[in-house]
Amino acid sequence: MNKPLENIPPEARLLRLPDVLEIIPISKSSWWAGVKTGRYPQPVKLGPRMTCWRLSDLSELAETGTYQQNQSEDDDH
Repeated sequence: MNKPLENIPPEARLLRLPDVLEIIPISKSSWWAGVKTGRYPQPVKLGPRMTCWRLSDLSELAETGTYQQNQSEDDDH
């Protein structure tokens, strides 16, 4: 019943921290510090012990070197 990854649109894909750090090669502590300051995208919590990030956000960060939070996300926080 699992969908192959290629059938999921990039904007809907979620990655766990080890996969994130393959795209953005920094340490875990540097990543979390950047998330806290807003330099890196905020995570999506899927449960109390499951944190993911949107591939679309990570792609933007990898391509431009910066991340700009969407206005609609600003309204949610």
